[in-house]
Amino acid sequence: MQRYNHLAFVFPGQGSQSIGMLADLAGSFPEVRQVFSRASEVLRVDLWKVATEGPEDLLNRTENTQPIMLAAGVAVWEIWCSQTPIRPGWMAGHSLGEFTALVCAQSISFEEAIGLVRRRALLMQEAVPEKAGAMAAVMGLEDPAIVEICRKVSGPEGIVSPANFNAPGQVVIAGNASAVHAAIEAASAAGARRAIMLSVSVPSHCGLMQSAASKFSETLHGIDFEAPSVPVIHNFDVASHEESEVIRSVLVKQMYSPVRWVDSMKFLYDQGVTKIIECGPGKVLSGLIKRIVRECEAYPVFDPVTLDKAMENCE
Repeated sequence: MQRYNHLAFVFPGQGSQSIGMLADLAGSFPEVRQVFSRASEVLRVDLWKVATEGPEDLLNRTENTQPIMLAAGVAVWEIWCSQTPIRPGWMAGHSLGEFTALVCAQSISFEEAIGLVRRRALLMQEAVPEKAGAMAAVMGLEDPAIVEICRKVSGPEGIVSPANFNAPGQVVIAGNASAVHAAIEAASAAGARRAIMLSVSVPSHCGLMQSAASKFSETLHGIDFEAPSVPVIHNFDVASHEESEVIRSVLVKQMYSPVRWVDSMKFLYDQGVTKIIECGPGKVLSGLIKRIVRECEAYPVFDPVTLDKAMENCE
């Protein structure tokens, strides 16, 4: 096993799922079905069937999406480990992907993490009545302008705030549906290139998740995290942690705080990372990385062809 400090692995969260995800990889590597079987056994739900057959609204329900994305990321990681001795010097995950990173860094067992993310998802769904919350992507404005727009339109009748700082000129906002709509109108008036509502069932990473985070903190209370075998950069504070208590704390704070993806990728680059593997379905994070740090090469891995390409270029 060889660890390369110039190499990082990142794991996607909600938004990268699609019906039929990892089907090509599953046709070549039994690890995919094996990992999904382990997850399905914990939850007593056929997650592979939901991932491959849908329907889409079932796949996109947070309580299904989160364990499915965790299983998908872990499956790709296990395939990687079976095919090459090359290991990354760093890991990070986007939102939910942070749990995937912690599993792959041997900080928590896969089975325990599957139960945690299902619990997390259910708490998030319970926190806000259906259709009362919303998320939107705003493109073409500077971060401070979006922060100010959210501040201005928030009030007693509803709040909205930045949820994901995804790339320069691309910020996702979240909050009460009425406030999100008002922020979209204000962003368009301020010259945003695009401002669109997202199809999500939960307004993640905003103040509306405070109650869910409080309950999740109780769930995490009895969970012991090991020091990760590879440093995992957390969304909340763009730092890696080894103490169980601190890891629990940042996972709770992440639920109602913005995902600092731009800062996280710049931090990795400052540590000498020049190549990043996106481990899981889709290539959303690879696209963002190319906009954040153009000097970094990003390789998504979601089928046999992309796996071969990543392995050829990662040293």
